[in-house]
Amino acid sequence: MDFFFHIGRYFSLMGKVFNRPEKGSIYLTRISKEIELIGINSIGIVVIISFFMGAVITLQTALNFDNPLIPKYLIGYAARESVILEFSSTIVGLILAGKIGSNIASEIGSMRITEQIDALEIMGVNSASYLILPKVSAAVIINPFLTMISMFVGIVGGYIICFSGALSPEDYLEGIHLYYNGFYIVYGLIKSAVFAFIITSVPAYYGYYVSGGALEVGRASTKAVVLSCILILLFNLLLTDLLLT
Repeated sequence: MDFFFHIGRYFSLMGKVFNRPEKGSIYLTRISKEIELIGINSIGIVVIISFFMGAVITLQTALNFDNPLIPKYLIGYAARESVILEFSSTIVGLILAGKIGSNIASEIGSMRITEQIDALEIMGVNSASYLILPKVSAAVIINPFLTMISMFVGIVGGYIICFSGALSPEDYLEGIHLYYNGFYIVYGLIKSAVFAFIITSVPAYYGYYVSGGALEVGRASTKAVVLSCILILLFNLLLTDLLLT
């Protein structure tokens, strides 16, 4: 019963979130600020993770392609497909779920237990829309850009590791250009937008309805991150089946 209760309350909250804003200019300002907090401040960790991710994928693939009948350029092809199709959207989404999700749940949860949200409601402000909509909008806007950065850096990381001797850079570049399908990038960006909605709306839900003290805020933050990661993996499966099969 708790499952259906939370599902119903979550969609009820989303209905309040996506009500027409009272003042669009205020929301645009808040969205710009959230883009910086959620997106710009996450570029560093995305670049670091993506670089080593691309390098490790290329290195492991090269070490396991020991059959002389398999062309070496297929290593670059396999690395490109892995980065674009899966890692740059899903793995980065899971990392951001921990980084962004915990911050959102803690921020909104702290406002709830200190009665700041109640004060907004008393002033006639739609607190759900005012607090949550800018975060969701900013994440959906900026997350595809983070994904594109991750794709580029991951492929560059794979190219740089080629100079360690695992694979010739020429073979890697040949594989990168092999059988290119532009829809795969679109697929990755669609996934990243869906994941962005999950990693902002779910933690916001847990933070918005937290009750108690600081301990409960910490527990709500943990639950939000865990559930966000599970939903990312679930929707990764659903979107892959829907868009690629």
